[in-house]
Amino acid sequence: MSLRQKAEVTNRTVIGEFILLGFGNDPELQTLLFLVFLVIYVVTMVGNILLMVLVVADRRLHTPMYFFLGNLSCLETCYSSALLPRLLASLLTGDRTISVPGCMMQFYCFGLLTGTECYLLAAMSYDRYLAICKPLRYATLMTDRFCLRFAAWSWILAFVASTLIFSWMSQSAFCGHKEIDHFFCDFNPLIQRSCDDSSLITRLSIIITSIVVPFPFLLTLMSYICIITTILKIPSYTGRKRAFSTCSSHLIVVTIFYSTLTVVYILPEDHMLQDLNKVLSLFYTVLTPLANPLIYSLRNKEVTEALRKILHGFMVLMGI
Repeated sequence: MSLRQKAEVTNRTVIGEFILLGFGNDPELQTLLFLVFLVIYVVTMVGNILLMVLVVADRRLHTPMYFFLGNLSCLETCYSSALLPRLLASLLTGDRTISVPGCMMQFYCFGLLTGTECYLLAAMSYDRYLAICKPLRYATLMTDRFCLRFAAWSWILAFVASTLIFSWMSQSAFCGHKEIDHFFCDFNPLIQRSCDDSSLITRLSIIITSIVVPFPFLLTLMSYICIITTILKIPSYTGRKRAFSTCSSHLIVVTIFYSTLTVVYILPEDHMLQDLNKVLSLFYTVLTPLANPLIYSLRNKEVTEALRKILHGFMVLMGI
């Protein structure tokens, strides 16, 4: 057997686990990153769960905008739990291995939740569009039934798209190097480790993504074009400020999410850009779930009042 044939046999050896390289090997850096990500995870979970509780408990927040915000907080809680605990464990123990089924499941959860977030952000932008641009028709268009359907279809469409891609990928065997130069299991690193011809699954993912993703993005984009156009037509500065304040929090979250997500997936597959890819991936996988409750709680009077009311009731109950 020639050396080339031996190399081909070695490369075709099916592997049962991956090694997520993460953020390097420096022990001091690993400790620092563990503490940073631990704080982020705790704040993200507490903030989003608290936001869900406020939306359910306070009747003043029983509106379409906060209904979608509650759904978004639920999603962000799942999002962080799908990625951060595994990252924290690897930073704490130094064990960076993850089984192929575990890696595939993390990829599936990531795809499902990312797709759902696109639709929920679109729903929130459409809600703000109706509130600012069509205020007289808002109550008749943004009904409870419409909100429930939009939220349900957000999860269903993302579920169908993610399941189709996952079903094809789960039939693949993986071979070659175990190392994945990332902190979670993403599509491109997995495809690069596939033993089989990946052109079909790549084309399938492009087709599904091009069908599912552009709709929420275009809806979000068109909504904010109309919103900004309407706000600029308001004659008074106070009126413009008041109108913009109702959607500024959501606009910040949308900008962070879509800008970093887009840049990551249009960057060429280059080893020199991999560190930049990982840093940008942190924005939409880690920082967006963290920013969601902080931005809405700090910039929203209704949420602040609801939180103050809950804390006051708790203090009275405790006799403080």
